[in-house]
Amino acid sequence: MRTPMHTETDPEGARHDLRHHGDAEVRDDGAALVDLAVNVRAGTPPDWLRSRIADSLTGLAAYPDGRRARAAVAARHGLPVDRVLLTAGAAEAFVLLARALKVRRPAVVHPQFTEPEAALRDAGHTVDRVLLRAEDGFRLDPAAVPEDADLVVVGNPTNPTSVLHPAASIARLARPGRMLVVDEAFMDAVPGEREALAGRTDVPGLVVLRSLTKTWGLAGLRIGYVLAAPETIADLERAQPLWPVSTPALAAAEACVSPLALAEAADAADRVAADRAHLVAGLKEFAPDGLTVAEPAEGPFVLVRVPRATAVRRHLRTLGFAVRRGDTFPGLGEEWLRLAVRDRTTVNHFLQALDRALTLADR
Repeated sequence: MRTPMHTETDPEGARHDLRHHGDAEVRDDGAALVDLAVNVRAGTPPDWLRSRIADSLTGLAAYPDGRRARAAVAARHGLPVDRVLLTAGAAEAFVLLARALKVRRPAVVHPQFTEPEAALRDAGHTVDRVLLRAEDGFRLDPAAVPEDADLVVVGNPTNPTSVLHPAASIARLARPGRMLVVDEAFMDAVPGEREALAGRTDVPGLVVLRSLTKTWGLAGLRIGYVLAAPETIADLERAQPLWPVSTPALAAAEACVSPLALAEAADAADRVAADRAHLVAGLKEFAPDGLTVAEPAEGPFVLVRVPRATAVRRHLRTLGFAVRRGDTFPGLGEEWLRLAVRDRTTVNHFLQALDRALTLADR
C-alpha cells in the first residue's frame, strides 16, 4: 500500500527561508567560486542574443511595446495572443497570481521553487503544503492534494528534485473552480519538452509559467511569460504596472522563441542531458560515503543527500565551488544539496573537490 504524502498547513512558513535562492551562495565572493548553485546555463547569453539585445537599446527613448514579442510567444505555442502575458521573469507571475486571483485555499506541492508560496503568504493567504517524499522518488500523487484546494502550484520539471512528472498526472489535478499553476521554467532544458503542458487548452483552469532566463542566461534581464485562459490573462494584466517588461527584455523574448533559437535550445537540452548523466555517474561513486542521488533526474540540476552536508558545502567553498543548500526547501532537510549541471571538465574538477570535502567533513 502506498504511503500517503503529507499535507500540512504552516501559516508562519516556519523553519524555511523561502526567500533564499541560489544566487545567495555566490553573491559576495562568487567571482572566486565555480557556480553550481545557480541553475542558469553556463556560457550564456550567446553572442547573437547579446547583439539583439544591444540593438534594442537605440529604442530606449520610447515606451516599451510588447505586441510583437507577445505575438511571437503565442505563435511559438500555437496559441492566440489573448492567452499570453509577458512578465518580468516568472517571479513576477507568482506575485500577480497571488494578488490578482480570488482564492480561498491555495496548495503548493513541495519540495519546489519557494517563490510561489512566499508570494501567496505575502498576499495574506494561508498555504497548504503537499510534501512529496524522498522514499517515493518525490513523485506526484494527485490524490494527495486537498480536494477543496482552489489553486494548486506544482513545478515540472521540479526545482530542486529534478523530477519530471507525467503531464497526465498533473492534468488529473484539474477541477472545475480550481486554478492549476504549472511552473515549467526548466521545461526547455528537457529534450523534446516531453510532459509539457504549455500550449494545451483542454485542461480546465490551467496556468503555465515559462522563463527565458535559465536556458538563455537572462536572469539579470527578467523575462518570462504566462499561458492561460483569456479571462485569467486579463485578470493578471490588470494587476501589472504599466510597461512591466523593458524594451531589451521584449527584444530577448522575441529572439528566444524564434525557430533558430528553439533549435539551439533543443541542442543545449541534449548536451545538458549528457552532462547530467556524467555528473550522476560520478556522484554514484560516492555511495560508500553515504551519498545518494535523487533519480531519475530530468532537469539541468541534480539533488543529492549527503551526510554532514553543511560541512561538505563549507569545505567545497574553500575548494572553490558553490552549491545550493537544500534545507530552505519545505520537505527537505540540511542533508540535501542541489548541484547545477555543468560541462564535463567542470564536473570532473568538482568531483575531485567533493572527494576532498567529504574527507574533510569526516575529520
